[in-house]
Amino acid sequence: PKPQNAITVAVSSRALFDLVEERRIYEEHGVEKYVEYQQNNENVILKPGPAFYFVKALEHVNARLLELYPDDEERFDIVLMTNNHAQVGVRLINSINHYGLTIERFCMTGGESPIGYLTAYLTNLYLSADSEKVQEAIEAGIASATMFTANKDVAYSDTQLRVAFDGDAVIFSDESEQIVKEQGLDRFFEHEQLNENKPLAQGPLKDFLEDLGKLQKKFYAKNERLNCPIRTYLVTARSAASSGARVLKTLRSWGLEIDEALFLAGAPKGPILVKIRPHIFFDDQMFHIKGAQKLGTIAAHVPYGVAQKYRKS
Repeated sequence: PKPQNAITVAVSSRALFDLVEERRIYEEHGVEKYVEYQQNNENVILKPGPAFYFVKALEHVNARLLELYPDDEERFDIVLMTNNHAQVGVRLINSINHYGLTIERFCMTGGESPIGYLTAYLTNLYLSADSEKVQEAIEAGIASATMFTANKDVAYSDTQLRVAFDGDAVIFSDESEQIVKEQGLDRFFEHEQLNENKPLAQGPLKDFLEDLGKLQKKFYAKNERLNCPIRTYLVTARSAASSGARVLKTLRSWGLEIDEALFLAGAPKGPILVKIRPHIFFDDQMFHIKGAQKLGTIAAHVPYGVAQKYRKS
């Protein structure tokens, strides 16, 4: 699809493939040895990385959209966005072709940061294994997250893209989280009830949730609601009775639907995510990322909002 019509997802090579050993060579022996190693092994297929099954699921959605809307270009376009050198490209191409992925656009910046290209590519979502690059992208106003590999292998749906989002500082702004951190839970509950009818400001992943919703409606229009290949989940530490109404009313005010909303009232998210088995789970707090990882969920850290300040301190 043409970039202006597509939902562009930019993925780094270390997010798409397992490049742990190659990264070790780069860090211990430098860029020349790294490039030499990659060229010598360009026919050795790379193993899947943390974003691999998410990308496969995006491509399944594309295939379904093409069946229903063969002339419509509003679908996912995957771009490999990496600071690798062009000499490494052959191994990446061989691995992409081996797995039957449709990734036609590459941006290989030869050691320079790729962030400046994200805007030029009209990027809707950027996934990387490099937290500094992700932070840079977030500061540039681009929806971004750092990918983390799950500690256990689990089976993912190959017929339905499943995306799970935290609420505050992910879909929504960190306005309410600031009150929790600075004034405590009691003041937070009071604030949320007083402002129940005032929509929360949007967070960094709101637009991506909206993109998913637009595609879902294309399936609904063809009477495919029950067979929709996209399912979205809100997995929040909020309590439903004390602070859930504002969240649901905010989504309603934006005209957005979420398929499942799970209010956990501070309980761990990991066991719920095991049940959902999302291809990706977005959260702004590393505590939840690590809990998800431990139980086999591929998690993506969104470095946005007040929680980052507390993590650094």
